Amino acid sequence: MARKSEAPAGAPKARSETLVIAASSLGTVFEWYDFYLYGLLASAISVHFFAGVNETTGFILALMAFAAGFAVRPFGALVFGRVGDIVGRKNTFLVTMAIMGLSTFAVGFLPGYDSIGIAAPIILMLLRLLQGLAIGGEYGGAAVYIAEHAPPGKRGFYTSFIQTTAMIGLILASTFVVSLRLFMDAEAFEAWGWRLPFIFSIVLLSVALWIRLQLEESPVFQRMKAAGATSKAPLKEAFGEWRNLKIVLLALFGAVAGQAVIGFAAHLYPLFYLERIARVDGATANFLVATALTIIIPSFVFFGWLSDKIGRKPIMMTACVLAVFAYFPLYKALVMAANPAMAAAVEQAPVTVVANAGECSFQFDPIGRNKFDGTSCDVVKAYLARSGVNYSNVDAAPGTVASVRIGEEVHRAPDPATLTDKAKASAIAAFQQQLHDALTRAGYPPAADPAQVNKLKVIAILCIFGLLATMVYGPLAALLVELFPARIRYSSLSLPYHIGNGWIGGFMPTIGFAMVAATGNIYQGLWYAVAFAAITAVVGILFLPETYKRDIEA
Repeated sequence: MARKSEAPAGAPKARSETLVIAASSLGTVFEWYDFYLYGLLASAISVHFFAGVNETTGFILALMAFAAGFAVRPFGALVFGRVGDIVGRKNTFLVTMAIMGLSTFAVGFLPGYDSIGIAAPIILMLLRLLQGLAIGGEYGGAAVYIAEHAPPGKRGFYTSFIQTTAMIGLILASTFVVSLRLFMDAEAFEAWGWRLPFIFSIVLLSVALWIRLQLEESPVFQRMKAAGATSKAPLKEAFGEWRNLKIVLLALFGAVAGQAVIGFAAHLYPLFYLERIARVDGATANFLVATALTIIIPSFVFFGWLSDKIGRKPIMMTACVLAVFAYFPLYKALVMAANPAMAAAVEQAPVTVVANAGECSFQFDPIGRNKFDGTSCDVVKAYLARSGVNYSNVDAAPGTVASVRIGEEVHRAPDPATLTDKAKASAIAAFQQQLHDALTRAGYPPAADPAQVNKLKVIAILCIFGLLATMVYGPLAALLVELFPARIRYSSLSLPYHIGNGWIGGFMPTIGFAMVAATGNIYQGLWYAVAFAAITAVVGILFLPETYKRDIEA
C-alpha cells in the first residue's frame, strides 16, 4: 500500500522542490510588481488619467482606480477557485497569470485623458478590474500548490517563500521607478517615462509563464482525482454549508483582516504617507521603503519556519496586538524623522480651524466638480488639505465666518456668499497666499529638507512595520491551506484572502487618506488599521484553531 507522500502509479515524476516554489512564487512576484508599480506611480497616473479635477481629489481618484482591482478580487477568487478545485491547480494559475500580466502591460500603452478624454480613466478602470479578477485566483493557487508539495512539518517554511515575493515585487518596481527618476529628467518621466515599467512587465510575464509550463499537477489533487474524490460543486460545498462557511468567516476575521491592514501599514501606506504627509520627495521615499523591506525579507521565511515549530496562531496574534498599540507612536516618530521641521511646527504652532461644522463639506469629490469654495469653511479646509497640513477643529455658531489660527496668528477667511464670482476668485487667491506666508513664518516647510531627513531612523521605523507584517504574513498561507479540506481548498481559502486583502486592505490607502482630508488630522487614517488589527486579535485569540500539525490530505 502506497504512503500518502508517494505519487500514484503512472503519475508524472515530481519536479524539484526548488522549481515548485520558484514557479509558484513568480506569479506572486508579478502580482505585487504591478500592485506596487501602480502605487508608486499613483501621482503620475492621477495627472494623465484624471485631469481636470483638483489635486487632492485627483490623487484619491487614482487610489480608487488602484483599489478597483482589489474590489473584484473576491469575485475572481470564486471563479478561479471553483476551476482550481474542479480542473486542477496548475492550469488555473497559468490562466490567471496570463490575464494579470497582459492587463498590466496594456497600461503602458493606454492613451491619457488629454488624448481620448473620459475613455482613458474608464479603460484604465476596466484593466484594473480585469487584473483584479485574475489575481483573485493567483494567490490561492500558489499557496495550495506549494503546500500540497511540502513535506509534513515544513509547510510554513515552504509557503513563506510566496510571502517574500511581495517584497521582491516591491523591490523590482521601486528599483525601476527610482532608476528612471534618477536617469531621466523630471519632465520626460512625467510625460512618458512612467509608462516604461508597465511595458517591461511583458518580460516578467514571459519568463514566469515559461517556468510554470514546466510544472506538473499537485500530487494531492492527482490523488483526489484518481480516487474520484474531487468536489463537483466546490462553491456550494464551501459557502453553502455552515460547517465550512464558519471556517471561512473565521479565517477572514481571525487571520486575514489583520494581516491585510498590517501588511498595507508596512509598505504602501508609509510610502504614500512619506510623500503626501511628510512631504518627502518621491525618489527618496521609494528608496527608504524599498531599503527597509529588503532588510526584512528573510524574516518572512524565519516566521514561516518558526510557525512549523510553535504554531501559526501565537506568532500572528502577537503581531496584531503589537500593531494596535504601536501604530500611532510609530507613525508620529516617522513624521519627526522624515520631516523634523514640520513635526516641530505642529508642536510649536498648531493649526486650528474655527468654523461651523454644518457649513464644512467633506473634502472629497469623486466626480471632481466641487471646487470647495462655496463657504468660508470650505475655502480654508480645501487649502489645508491640499497642503497636507495637520489641523484641529473648533465648532462655531452657525453663520460664523471661518478663521484659521496658526500659533498666535488668526486669519479670517473670505465669505464667498458676500462676493461676486470675480471678487471671490481674487479674495480666495489672496487668502491662500496669506495662509502660505503664515505657515512659512510658523515653520511649516512646503517640502521636507533632504538634508534633514533622518534616513537611518526612518528605515528603522519602517523595518518595525515590516517585521510586524512578516509575523502575520509569513505563516498565513500554511494556516489557510490547513484550515480547509483538500476538495474545496482552492475556493475556500481564496475568498477570505481576497476579501481581506482586496476589500479590507486594498481600500486602506483610499479610506485612510479620505479620513485625513475630511478631519485634518494626519494620523486619523491609522484608526482603520488599528480597528481591524484589534478585531483580528480578539477573534483569532478566542476562536482560531491551531493548525500546524494537521494532515492536509484530509
